[in-house]
Amino acid sequence: MTRRPLRTFNSSWGLPLAGTVLLLGLLGCGKDDPVPADPPVCEEPKPAQVSGFWQCGPTLDFTPINSYQGAFASIQDREDAVVLIAGVCTGTLIEASAGPVVLTAGHCVRLGDRPLVVFNFEDSPDGEELLTEGTVIEQSSTPDYALILLDALPAAITPVPLTTQATERLAIIQHPRGYRKVIAEGRYLDSCNQLVYYGDLDTLVGSSGAGVLNQQGFLVGVHTDGDCEENGRGHNRGWTMESVVQASEYLQDSDIADR
Repeated sequence: MTRRPLRTFNSSWGLPLAGTVLLLGLLGCGKDDPVPADPPVCEEPKPAQVSGFWQCGPTLDFTPINSYQGAFASIQDREDAVVLIAGVCTGTLIEASAGPVVLTAGHCVRLGDRPLVVFNFEDSPDGEELLTEGTVIEQSSTPDYALILLDALPAAITPVPLTTQATERLAIIQHPRGYRKVIAEGRYLDSCNQLVYYGDLDTLVGSSGAGVLNQQGFLVGVHTDGDCEENGRGHNRGWTMESVVQASEYLQDSDIADR
């Protein structure tokens, strides 16, 4: 494969990339009605689909990544690995014994696709905004994941390690609707049937494929489905890293650990 150098991410790309998905959803308005009981988690895996465009509750609790000062102390060491994919999804450069690859949701790309991948598309970027391409080398709907092998790896960006261990709080660094990079936090609910469930953790269209991080900054899963509602009912979910590693030919058992 011919390696090509990364190119500067020209600011003129910003509007087209964000605008690609700007019209896919509308923000919900808050309501004063009591929040009904959450539906049960741990259901059988269902095909990925967009079931709603609402955030989890009456407010959209996103924080620009470089303004974040919350409890996830290692986030600033991880956020550089989070990328915008073709203006419509999020991905994470992950650690793998065969070499770093970008992990995203399988419904975001097709096998053999050549998506554009953007690093450091964020407010007050702490590094150069860079654009490269990659090839989708694996793609699956069950589990819902894909791996992208980049044409060139940016310098000084550390891939995120994988883990089997969730924590009481989880975080997702993402590009909702193709916007600049933000972070949202929420509660870990449960893990079963190869899925990890989390509540009160905002995601939108464009957040698909983002990594689900534990409090140590390791990747627990890949976000694929948003089922929250504007009244706060519901939960979001993704596929566990165990399910992804088991399904993958590229990733190995040694690429994931209890940590």
